[in-house]
Amino acid sequence: MSSSTEISLTTNGFTGFASLVQVLGTSTGTNEKTDALSYYFTHAADEDKVWVIAIFSGRRPKRVVNSTLLQNWCAEITGLPVWLFEECYHTVGDLGETIALLLPEPDIQGQQKSLSWYIDALIRLSKAEEPEKKQFITDTWRHLNREERFVFNKLITGGFRIGVSQKVMVNALSKTVQMDAPVIAHRISGNWDPGTTKFSELLNNEGAAADHSKPYPFYLAYALDKEPAALGDPQEWQAEWKWDGIRGQIIKRNRQLFVWSRGEELMTDKFPEYQVLENLLPDGTVLDGEILPGRGDTPLPFSVLQTRIGRKNVSKKQLQEAPVVFYAYDLLEYDGVDIRDQPLETRRKLLEQIVNDLSASGRAIPVFISPVISFKTWEALAAIRERSRELGAEGLMLKRIQSAYQVGRKIGDWWKWKMDALTIDAVMVYAQKGHGRRSNLYTDYTFAVQDGDKLVTFTKAYSGLTDKEFAQVDAFVKRNSLEKFGPVRTVKPELVFEIAFEGIAASNRHKSGVALRFPRISRWRKDKTPGEINTLADLKQLLDVYGK
Repeated sequence: MSSSTEISLTTNGFTGFASLVQVLGTSTGTNEKTDALSYYFTHAADEDKVWVIAIFSGRRPKRVVNSTLLQNWCAEITGLPVWLFEECYHTVGDLGETIALLLPEPDIQGQQKSLSWYIDALIRLSKAEEPEKKQFITDTWRHLNREERFVFNKLITGGFRIGVSQKVMVNALSKTVQMDAPVIAHRISGNWDPGTTKFSELLNNEGAAADHSKPYPFYLAYALDKEPAALGDPQEWQAEWKWDGIRGQIIKRNRQLFVWSRGEELMTDKFPEYQVLENLLPDGTVLDGEILPGRGDTPLPFSVLQTRIGRKNVSKKQLQEAPVVFYAYDLLEYDGVDIRDQPLETRRKLLEQIVNDLSASGRAIPVFISPVISFKTWEALAAIRERSRELGAEGLMLKRIQSAYQVGRKIGDWWKWKMDALTIDAVMVYAQKGHGRRSNLYTDYTFAVQDGDKLVTFTKAYSGLTDKEFAQVDAFVKRNSLEKFGPVRTVKPELVFEIAFEGIAASNRHKSGVALRFPRISRWRKDKTPGEINTLADLKQLLDVYGK
């Protein structure tokens, strides 16, 4: 690590965490970020280390104050009218940073507190009345410097997008405590509480064994960026459908059932359909697969599942209209033993045995095994792949049959071979400024297609252009704005773009009557005029062919 990084991270307490965030946010190299985190984990207090692990792995404290109150309190301190604060916010693009920049220099030199002290205080504040919240937060603002205020505000608002992946953090911990990265990734997963878990307990084997719900880190595939023939002998590979759902693990340990999403959200209560497995699945079993909407073994569109995502309580009507099944495609734990290092073909045979035993129980089981696709040549598989959408799949997964189940995204053994995206040509009609480094540019666009003599909006997109193209579109928006609705500008419908998307479904929530899956800008069609864009009828035709 460079000496400049060491100097910036020598302070303990909250200042140390703020300086860590500063280094991580301004570093461009992975090695530099890893070194900074490793240095912090070596020198910081244990209770602060635990919270850093929690924050950077998505276990942030719940928001205790809404954005409007923070905005009003800052405007009150600075004397700014609300409209001027909002203009500053739209320019900066981040509420926490806007407040940190607008507040005056600190007028109180407070005693240095730790990161854990501030988080504990915020957690206690969640049940306080508004005057008490205001007193604590404004007093804290008065004795923190700008960098510390920024980090404090991020703790309140819940967003820490500073370019640090969990993989980088795991590698830093591995370097610090001399433990293999995959072991650490497993031990920091699951349902642990950073407020009560000690650093030493989090990383030791006893703590991991005591948590019966703990999932395994997911193995993720890279997109296939070459011809499949480059992978070698087809007989060394297993092909499966790539299902369009939520990646998940079903765990049965200690006679209890747990359901985890890839984002490490415990979702057991959200899918009561799986509860039958608590009595049927053998103890010491972990299934990896896809949470899908489906009737029997027939998958339904992802849009059906979206009607249940985010709901705390699922009604009887929703259970009937959006039933959920589980397509299992791997077995990570068998009879209480971690078998991830076993070859895929071995894990697959055991998985088939478990699912067959479930099916033989005579009960209605919401678990199906993801079928292996038989093929002899890559050309034959390419032809099979063309049927993906009609089966409700996004394409194919290619897995080396001798592969172990690894941690995170690894190149070599698992590939996703997705279908080419669907496309539609549309005209931009609204624009809004982006966030982060694009907060001063109009980079968030709404698009429309033609319907008779009028334009009908059907999707938004904010990715797919180069920095140079974003700057050119931004200049167009500023010259050709027609109306202003808060941060949104209506623009002359002149710029045509090709919009790519993975799927399409009927939707009552959209004026167009359709909803797109993963829309993004494919290219700027400078060769086309607004009179040449696609129509609403074209969208409906895609819905008839590819929707369900």
